[in-house]
Amino acid sequence: MPLNYSKFDKLELSDDSDIEGHPNVDKRSLIRWKQRDIHEKREVRKAKIDHLRAQIACNNVLYPRIQAIEAALKSDLDKSRTVYFNSLVEQLEKNPSKDCPPGNDPNKLEHTYDGMLLSLLRQVGDSAKVGVKEAGVAGDQREEKLGDALADGMAMHVAKLKETIDDDTKTMEDEIKEQKKNITSEDLHEGFSNKYVPPKPLPAPLPIVAKLDPPKKTEKKTTTEFEVINNPKGKQNEETDEEDEGNDDISNLTPSLDAFSRIPLRAFEQSFRFIQQHRDVVVPGASDSLLGAAFKAQYDDKPKYAKQCVHQSLLLQYGDKLGVDGLGIFFKKMIAGDKRAMMVFMDDVEKTYAHLAERVKLSRKEAQKGRETIMLASENEGDISFNVPTGPPPAELVLGEGMEDMDIEEVRKALQFRWDIFQGLPDGLRKALETEQLAEVNKILGDMEVEEAEDILQRLDMAGIIPFSESGVRDETGRAADSPTQDTSEVD
Repeated sequence: MPLNYSKFDKLELSDDSDIEGHPNVDKRSLIRWKQRDIHEKREVRKAKIDHLRAQIACNNVLYPRIQAIEAALKSDLDKSRTVYFNSLVEQLEKNPSKDCPPGNDPNKLEHTYDGMLLSLLRQVGDSAKVGVKEAGVAGDQREEKLGDALADGMAMHVAKLKETIDDDTKTMEDEIKEQKKNITSEDLHEGFSNKYVPPKPLPAPLPIVAKLDPPKKTEKKTTTEFEVINNPKGKQNEETDEEDEGNDDISNLTPSLDAFSRIPLRAFEQSFRFIQQHRDVVVPGASDSLLGAAFKAQYDDKPKYAKQCVHQSLLLQYGDKLGVDGLGIFFKKMIAGDKRAMMVFMDDVEKTYAHLAERVKLSRKEAQKGRETIMLASENEGDISFNVPTGPPPAELVLGEGMEDMDIEEVRKALQFRWDIFQGLPDGLRKALETEQLAEVNKILGDMEVEEAEDILQRLDMAGIIPFSESGVRDETGRAADSPTQDTSEVD
């Protein structure tokens, strides 16, 4: 089979053995001169191609605009052609655009497209005026002849610019063809590499897996230990137990798992694509972390996000149970729309979420058993009265009997202050106050934390909405059995 050496025809050598030199010039200098000549010609050709490419791009922007002006001058306009032409010149002079070719200064008018077009219009206008003046046209025909001269001038420049674009395009193509005749360093590229790229290491399992796995059975051995006084070993064990208890939060998600948990329900194709792009999602313990996040979200009254976490956790569980390529098999059925598989999976999601929601309810009840609350109580029915405002103070405020000596502006400020305090209360508490029933108010206060309830009671007392018989809130914890009612409040 004959060998093909045609690819070496494109090589341009500066140290060819067949080179003919001058007897008074050494061969090394001659080679260097030829090498420099080759590089200089190559750079000149490259600069010429870049210049032609930029010039063609600029002319392609100007050409349709000049062509449109020529068509307008040859058509029937509502106004005279000279007025239209002068209005274009005036517009370009007063409101020029700063659009310009790349590399030009937009702050210089002559560098912008509008500046180039303005220069051309001025040139055409001056040539038309000179031609009409030299022809000695009469005054009544001057306007018509000037319009014809303007149209002819624009037509000439349109044809000339089109010819320039065609010539530049042909010249650029010839230069590019000449440039590709020889192989240069810019044409070199890596065709094949035998470098070894090690695979990415598998992501580490989440720390939660150590706590969810069942403890391994250990053999029991009977040993004799001698207890030493002041041995710090016991303290170290206690500290270790405290640290283990502090790490029991299983709802902490990695950034990838957090993004994975935000994917909507039934978006199987999106979930599969995300798993393919993020390998650290399919790791031991990821499913349990998602269930922990679902429990926390349900506890924080975010049921939609909680169900999403359950959905994504079961995706990983099903893939793990189906074997080596379990995820691929599972998602293939789901994306294909297998109704039976879809029904089984979504039924499992609903049952798991319902079980989780029930566990959250029980957890909340257990948490509320030992929670401190504030409840209002009174010895007599008249000890706690309600002064609930129905609106801001009216524009015309009239003082009643016994209040003639009071400053009406101070009274207005007090009423406005009471209204502002009332508006700043939670909606549920405002509705309870409007009923003026102590049981309704206690129902709302019982759901609040102690600090929040104390702050609200202080504001109610300050505004006079619920004035207490004595200032402050007394802690009557543990005295409920001795006295069934308290003066102001009791803390359960």
